[in-house]
Amino acid sequence: MRYLVSVIDDKSNPGSTDRRPAISAFNERLIAGGYWVFSGGLADTDAATVVDNRGEQAVFSDGPFVESKEYLAGVWVWEAPDLDVVLKLAAEASKVCDRKIEVRPFL
Repeated sequence: MRYLVSVIDDKSNPGSTDRRPAISAFNERLIAGGYWVFSGGLADTDAATVVDNRGEQAVFSDGPFVESKEYLAGVWVWEAPDLDVVLKLAAEASKVCDRKIEVRPFL
């Protein structure tokens, strides 16, 4: 099963900024274990654009779809046999990233 693993940062209390080497090493372990499918960091929410084309004409709005002190800073997609494996990896990821992690299975 595949899981979306979201990295949550906090604008008022951000995680450490020197985590790249540790995250790269963690990614290598995920790849070696066959869990890693995709990962990527995201630009700050100031760079976001929301597109709403549910009406007569598309509306483009600068900024995130919701204002919050917490925001999505990056994502992984992992493949694992069950949620228990993913939660164990997510606990490691939270420590490595120095940020909160949200895990959601794909449908």
